[in-house]
Amino acid sequence: MLIYEYKLDGSKHQYAAIDEAIRIVQFIRNKSLRLWMDQRGISKNALQAYCAVLAKAYPFASCLNSQARQASADRAWFAISRFYENCKQHKPGKKGYPTFQHDNRSVEYKTTGWKLEPDGKHLTLTDGCGIGRLRLVGNPNQQVGAFPLKQIKRVRIVHRADGYYVQFAIKTERAISHIPSGKAVGIDVGLKAFYTDSEGNTVDNPRHYRKAEKKLKRLHRQVSRKQKKSSNRKQARKHLARAYLKVHRQREDFARKTASTLVSSHDLIAYEQLQIRHMVKNHHLAKSLHDAGWGTFLSWVKAYGLMHDVPVIAVAPQFTSQQCSVCGTLVKKSLSVRTHSCTSCGVVLDRDHNAARVTRN
Repeated sequence: MLIYEYKLDGSKHQYAAIDEAIRIVQFIRNKSLRLWMDQRGISKNALQAYCAVLAKAYPFASCLNSQARQASADRAWFAISRFYENCKQHKPGKKGYPTFQHDNRSVEYKTTGWKLEPDGKHLTLTDGCGIGRLRLVGNPNQQVGAFPLKQIKRVRIVHRADGYYVQFAIKTERAISHIPSGKAVGIDVGLKAFYTDSEGNTVDNPRHYRKAEKKLKRLHRQVSRKQKKSSNRKQARKHLARAYLKVHRQREDFARKTASTLVSSHDLIAYEQLQIRHMVKNHHLAKSLHDAGWGTFLSWVKAYGLMHDVPVIAVAPQFTSQQCSVCGTLVKKSLSVRTHSCTSCGVVLDRDHNAARVTRN
């Protein structure tokens, strides 16, 4: 599946119509969830059939395309099925009981309710919400019009802090010819360096949030000083949301580019399977761990590994920092000790470099 994203250019009336469609999606999703709470054991098909009942009972819900209403019910079923799956697997902690949504920001159409112009630069939404014709703004090398309409399986409109975007989900295979390098590498992610590989190479930690923290604090103060429900407060909230969105995009862009470089230059990659959601419970390191974005980076490493047909292997993290990469002797050390000095063979390495070599081996 390939995702093409464009920014939408429209009028204030069209943006208001998009917001109304998003509210209808949230309404249908919450109503479907309420039906499941009242009638346990209900199926996915029953939730989709319930959309037609809602459309007859509430005239505003009938404005949304029928398949978009079904996609809204699918969102409720996704939350329900995830809850059931966590219960079956005896997941420790909270099981993720489905809750009502109050901050939905997207509406999704399937194969009807929209029309793509032949030039590939305009999108028309044909349901009763009155959104109409919108201009697509994006990378000129990204040609969504080059694909047959049958391959476009989803059209999703997303409201972000800096505007409205549309995503086209295209059913196609992304073929990448990988040039073999004959190299196998192990990586050890960290906070001082973003990651260290088994060859001793390091990638600096960009610390996007830490660099923007001063500006974010100032914007938070500006929001708190504004009167609640005033237009000035809404404007200050927009500035704050855009600042957070910029940090998110910086982190995502760094993760994608770093993962692509790593995968394209190696034939096998091994990494520590860290339990990040448990590590962030350490309040002294939680902010730095979230700022590093290890989970996003590793997810892109796995995705690019599938594209390049490069094996990406998860290794148990136990004793990777204590074990010697040369002789295998366990050398216990605290987290503050950043140098590995083996008492058996005498090798001296950086702690992260040694852990990366152990991960590769």
